[in-house]
Amino acid sequence: MKRNVVLAGVGILMTLGGWACAGTRAIDYPEGYRQWSHIKSMVIEPGHPLENPFQGLHHVYGNGKALEGYRNGEFPQGSVIVFDLLNYKTADKTVQEADRKLIGVMVKDDSAYAETGGWGFEAFAGDSKSKRLVEDKGQGCFACHASQKENGFVFSKLRK
Repeated sequence: MKRNVVLAGVGILMTLGGWACAGTRAIDYPEGYRQWSHIKSMVIEPGHPLENPFQGLHHVYGNGKALEGYRNGEFPQGSVIVFDLLNYKTADKTVQEADRKLIGVMVKDDSAYAETGGWGFEAFAGDSKSKRLVEDKGQGCFACHASQKENGFVFSKLRK
């Protein structure tokens, strides 16, 4: 169970070959995503199988359409999920956010991203709104997300 929870957050942008972008159109930086619904947070610690490159503090956000999908199990067109990955530091028995590693984005558009389950994948380096971490049109991301077909290709679950 704990492993599934860890994989849920990580799976939003996980790829064995690196960061990826899918489809035929560019995905925009998700302006204002921190005002969207907070789906969940988690930490991947050293020693976890995915620590490289996913060690850090993860916050997952969804726009209104994505929230609808989390609630009813079917993500409608226009759903956007954001995976905010930050380094972290520990001090005085607390875990605190540090610098941002990346912003991962999933966009639901069945026609634009048919080859990757209807989802487009993108990542933006650190605090950059323009430096894209793109390699293989989302095939690496989707290779992992395919295991979540019964969940709309989404790992994360809405925190209750």
